[in-house]
Amino acid sequence: MNGLIHALLLDGQGGAQSLPWSAVEQWRPEDGELWLHFDYATADVKTWFQSQDQLDEAIIETLLSGGSRPRFSPQENGVFIAWRGVNLNPQSDPDDMVALRLWRDEHRLISTRNRQLLAVREMVQALERGQGPRTTAEILVELASNMTSKIGKVLGDFDEQMAELEELVIDSRQVTLRSELSEYRRHVMAMRRYIAPQKEALSAFSMEKLAWLTGSEKVQLREVVDRITRHLEDLELLRERAIIAQEELQNRISEELNSRLYVLSVITAIFLPLGFFTGLFGINVGGMPGTENASGFWYVVSGMALLLVLQLGYFRWRRWL
Repeated sequence: MNGLIHALLLDGQGGAQSLPWSAVEQWRPEDGELWLHFDYATADVKTWFQSQDQLDEAIIETLLSGGSRPRFSPQENGVFIAWRGVNLNPQSDPDDMVALRLWRDEHRLISTRNRQLLAVREMVQALERGQGPRTTAEILVELASNMTSKIGKVLGDFDEQMAELEELVIDSRQVTLRSELSEYRRHVMAMRRYIAPQKEALSAFSMEKLAWLTGSEKVQLREVVDRITRHLEDLELLRERAIIAQEELQNRISEELNSRLYVLSVITAIFLPLGFFTGLFGINVGGMPGTENASGFWYVVSGMALLLVLQLGYFRWRRWL
């Protein structure tokens, strides 16, 4: 079937058998737990979901939707989970998080996505090697753990990027840094937008009383919740560091601008009276003193030089220079 990414029949020992669609249609619960992974954007997948009477219409709509916030929703015959994973695909921004929707009933796990998610691919590879989860419940727990670990790695890159930007703010006054810091804050806030509800979804999952979820799996989920809580705190710290860096950069730019304006103001203050006298002696009307004196020009220049020295002395006395 078009849109089927993989159909894996778990052997209960950490391995799985890949099934063709014809075998999926003949599958029965007694054959073992089954994991179906689909591309929800395919028409065949939408048709198949519409034929599943055991799935609620609202759940089907969410499984096939293009965007959903992370959440956990227990139902009478299963649980629905929506998660977001960092986008580690080539030429993609990590904060453009990939949506993964999952439905787990007693014997089957159904997941949908549109873009590739590294955590899912690694899970499939582990199952093919015989070193993966033994049950669909373990798949859910390990997926949550792997997706959270990848968030931590991306936050480590964010921290290094923030440190570099802080050094640039201290060592230089590049105006272009303002746009870089703004873009950085946008990435941090975009990631936090999904990680905050994902924490709530994981917390609800870990506390839900589910017969198929063992005590050790619940403990592992709580550890995942603790890790994602730390990631949220790190994101908030990164956001605050970006704000402080932006403020520091703005202060440095303002100081530099004020310094230039101060120099221009001092120059203007110095040459304003000199300009007044040169303008006054250049009006070319009758009666101007010194017009008949051959040394008149030098008297004016000497007077202006004396005025300049007096001005500079006054500025120094007032500590304006």
